Amino acid sequence: MTHKYLSRFFPLALTAAAALLVAGCGGGGSSIDAATPSAQGTMSGSVVKGPVSGATVQAFALNGGTVGAQLASAVTDANGAFTMPMGSYAGPVMLQMNGGTYTDEATGAPMAMAPGDIMTAVLPTIAAGATVNGVAVTPLTAMAQAMAQHMAGGLTDANIAAANAAVGNYYMVHDIIHTQPINPLVPGSGAGATPDMMNYGITLAAMSQYARGAGMASSSSFVTAMMSDASDGVIDGKAAGTPVTMGGGMSAGGTVTTGGGMMGAGGAGSGMMPPDAGGAGLTTAIRDFMNSGLNRSGLSVTDMTALMQQLRDGTGHLH
Repeated sequence: MTHKYLSRFFPLALTAAAALLVAGCGGGGSSIDAATPSAQGTMSGSVVKGPVSGATVQAFALNGGTVGAQLASAVTDANGAFTMPMGSYAGPVMLQMNGGTYTDEATGAPMAMAPGDIMTAVLPTIAAGATVNGVAVTPLTAMAQAMAQHMAGGLTDANIAAANAAVGNYYMVHDIIHTQPINPLVPGSGAGATPDMMNYGITLAAMSQYARGAGMASSSSFVTAMMSDASDGVIDGKAAGTPVTMGGGMSAGGTVTTGGGMMGAGGAGSGMMPPDAGGAGLTTAIRDFMNSGLNRSGLSVTDMTALMQQLRDGTGHLH
């Protein structure tokens, strides 16, 4: 009986062993040797004109210096933060935001991004599957994007890096893409902040202060004017020799438009941007904001002396 049992069992055992051997060698669709999934990258950061909540942020591929296909989109949370999937994309990226609301630093009141106003940021080539964190989309990154786009060759890695550095150096923020500006409306926000973070946050507040002094209905429209002004690499109230208006807007893909004349119904303010608005003009705006009751950062005018002197004495050339 034992011999007959073994004679029936042994072939079955060999068959099972052979199947296991094949599986171990990667045959038969074994999960042990399954293909590795494509890299899945992400990009996260924040939109700051004061933190902008409810804004739509879109990521675009950049090809040969021009804006290509949309890669992803996200909506910012109450703190202006966003996260979006980037898949396996490798290359330079442009972020563009529109819509949303923020607390205006100069008035302390909720303010909507005006129709047609956007902010942008451009990043040199990212690796496929990379996790890119802490990206800031601000008026300064938007100015750099406008400048890079109008350089010879357009939005190339070299132009992106040069424009980001130039705008950052002008406003004493060495990395405008990855530095997080302080929010001077938050009590004690200046404590422990780096000089770059302080300069960044106070510069953005000064833009709101300037817009308020100019009688503009929305400080985001002053950001659009600053984008136009920076597009030719010189802060002088002109874009390639054409006077910049204090209204205007941006077209799809982040192209600067310098027309538009006076602000429309519901808006106020003068038509043409003064030549020193983005430079020495911000010095007065910094002083006025720092001395206002809305400055809760714990910083004073004295803390901003170096930045104010640079803006007051600057030639306007971004380099």
